[in-house]
Amino acid sequence: MENAISINNNTNQETPFSPKASLTRYWKSHISNSLPIPNFLISKASPLSAVKAAFFSNLAAHNELSTYLSSFCSAANLLCSFNSANNPNNNFKHGIGFLIYSNATGPHRFLSNKMVEPEKFFRESQLKSGTIMNMPDIRDTMPERSFLPRSIVSNLPFSTSRLDQLKQLFHASHDSVAERVLVNALTECERNPNSGETKRCVGSIEDMIDFSISVLGPNVVARTTENTNGWAQSVMIGSVNRINDGNISKSVSCHQILYPYLLYCCHSLPNVRVYAADILDVQTKVKINNGIAVCHLDTSDWSPEHGAFLALKSSPGLIEVCHWIFENDMNWTVAQSQ
Repeated sequence: MENAISINNNTNQETPFSPKASLTRYWKSHISNSLPIPNFLISKASPLSAVKAAFFSNLAAHNELSTYLSSFCSAANLLCSFNSANNPNNNFKHGIGFLIYSNATGPHRFLSNKMVEPEKFFRESQLKSGTIMNMPDIRDTMPERSFLPRSIVSNLPFSTSRLDQLKQLFHASHDSVAERVLVNALTECERNPNSGETKRCVGSIEDMIDFSISVLGPNVVARTTENTNGWAQSVMIGSVNRINDGNISKSVSCHQILYPYLLYCCHSLPNVRVYAADILDVQTKVKINNGIAVCHLDTSDWSPEHGAFLALKSSPGLIEVCHWIFENDMNWTVAQSQ
């Protein structure tokens, strides 16, 4: 029975063997620059103590985790009850990067219709000091969750071919909201990469670091928009920093997917420029935010029905398209020289 679990609650204290401490060491040993692991990233690390992480890792390895699901979800800060969760069909609301392809079906449809917020996309020329523009709703609408330690997530099934095992693990009944959440996430993660795209779904920070390094090399930095101030209102662009001197390069963008544990679809496309721009209050000119923007310079392979072209009244290949990195999403680039 689940109440047979015998782990002292006091074991949550930070130790050199906790997932967060282990993650910091992983960062230092795999990232070649001296930049610290960003606070916004490590805040998403598993809250499990070393003892609990080992306990649940052993259960996962022996396919016995479902017996302790309630304790596991509580201790690991997971979402295992979807009755009060947001509509699972909204799990791609902020997945801007998912929709820059020729495919306009399935989960890709949400930004490929006339309901797209016009301010969600903009032109590169707007990223200059003094520009007044409308900010989209960049708030994260998904329930809060944490990553799992790699030692646990690597032992969990993650494919549509093992859906029955996943449903048993997370107690998801047939045709339930929970089942739809699992299927939506797996479908997006199993989608074949599009032309020029590299992609991977990650459920641990270690996996996210590894993917970013595989694309960009070990000298990387992760950024996110500082906060949600300015959402759904007019703002003024302040000073603008062209990341890597504005050179056209690759970057890795990671977008959340609704799932019991924190899950991101990370992908990279060539021919992008990344910016960090101060966002000011229009009236007072006071800085209220710092936004990370990604500009896709080659849109020739995008669907004509993509929401960006509907919003900007253009067509594939004729314009570049920029978008902000939303709350709790992130962008990785090669680090600038220190």
